[in-house]
Amino acid sequence: MEVYLDNSATTKPNIEVVNIMTKALTDYYGNPSSLHHKGVEVEKLIKTARKQLAKALGASEQEIIFTSGGTESNNMAIMGAIESKKRKGNRIITTKIEHPSVLNVYKNLETKGYEVIYLDVDSFGKINMEQLKESISEETILISIMHVNNEVGTIQPVEEIGKIIKNNNENFIFHVDAIQSFGKIKFTPKKIGAHLLSVSGHKIHGPKGIGALYIKKGLKMTPLIYGGNQETGIRSGTENTPGILGLGEAARCLYEDMDNKINKMWILKNKLIEGIKNEIHDIKINGFEKEGSAPHIANISFLGIRGEVLLHSLEQDGIYVSTGSACSSKKNTKSHVLKAMGLKDYEIEGAIRFSFSYNNTLEEIDYAIDKLKKHVKDIRKIVKR
Repeated sequence: MEVYLDNSATTKPNIEVVNIMTKALTDYYGNPSSLHHKGVEVEKLIKTARKQLAKALGASEQEIIFTSGGTESNNMAIMGAIESKKRKGNRIITTKIEHPSVLNVYKNLETKGYEVIYLDVDSFGKINMEQLKESISEETILISIMHVNNEVGTIQPVEEIGKIIKNNNENFIFHVDAIQSFGKIKFTPKKIGAHLLSVSGHKIHGPKGIGALYIKKGLKMTPLIYGGNQETGIRSGTENTPGILGLGEAARCLYEDMDNKINKMWILKNKLIEGIKNEIHDIKINGFEKEGSAPHIANISFLGIRGEVLLHSLEQDGIYVSTGSACSSKKNTKSHVLKAMGLKDYEIEGAIRFSFSYNNTLEEIDYAIDKLKKHVKDIRKIVKR
């Protein structure tokens, strides 16, 4: 039996996505910039995909820019905003628990003279709004906050942050990394007050190598890539037609019956957490269990064992989980997210992230709990020897 519980790292593409991408590679192979029929045909299909994604996001198609993925979307948002606002000030506000595709950009900007404020988080991974308010100054040009944390699933109060920014007459830009929240929480960029918002294809059962950036209508952005003026000149380069069509189809599938899909993930998450609490002792749930948390992520520390050992033990039974972010899981470093939340080293070492999809089943969760109980017991016996 195969039980894939690493959906925050990547998801299995829907069959509809695979089919449209295959068509794009075999039939719709024209360059959308070409004037002949093959080019015009692809141009129309890309427009349809843009509409599909815009509809799922509650935005207009003119506000959607296709990118190579979440990392580029985050980089483009931050660097484009900084470049357009650099004459207004040099202060940037973010959090200590952002994804590396955000944090590493800021580390680079610090070397160029920008002042970066890294907000603290509490033991659940949530920011302090008073600290945020106190950090805003006349020099502030950008606030960048992850909507749902990719390791523990904590939801940040982005709507409240958006209201604060609106009250400041929008003198600075608000970027939201929505890569882990799109499709798991119902929201729109307008509702949360985001000027820029990043999403990724392979987190929503779409293809890898494709993402998008929402840019609020009227916001001026400085391009980072110059060329043939594709994507309204913001992101030049021949379009990745298979990826774009795949992302559009993934967004369409996601939008259909979204409430039931979200509810299904909640049922799976609650069942796993309750099963582990009932069957395994000496555990610690990291972040919120229910309210304040996304439905697809559960982070649990199994005390007294190393997460990597448990991960590979579960893998032998066809169960796939992770010890944290896929972007940093192969590095011999402790989770910066769990550190910021105040976890002790031994709690961090035993942390496992379970992340769900609406394609998972209750039978898979039962199987995972049964094998977890066995492996945790066996590993702890070996450790005590």
